[in-house]
Amino acid sequence: KQWYQRRVRGTWGNVVLPKENTRFCDDICGATKFNVCDAEVALIGYPGKAKNYTTTVGSFYNYGCTKAGNPNVAFDEVKAPQDGIFQRRVYYYRFCCCRLA
Repeated sequence: KQWYQRRVRGTWGNVVLPKENTRFCDDICGATKFNVCDAEVALIGYPGKAKNYTTTVGSFYNYGCTKAGNPNVAFDEVKAPQDGIFQRRVYYYRFCCCRLA
């Protein structure tokens, strides 16, 4: 089956959880009822309102679920200092995309 046939199922929403910088998304998702990891993503959003459908409003990286990745605490939104978020320091915060089995 194609990846989208395996992963996009059900009539319920999936969840996005903050990723702890030293843990694997497989473990983070596995500890919840949304126990299957589909991806780890690193996201950054740009300030302002989208005015059309071709303007870039953010960027992302897509990682697998089985590695801790970059352990830098600056990429962990929960552990990062609040002023780093609100002063628009350029960090890609990392998240786990989890779904029900």
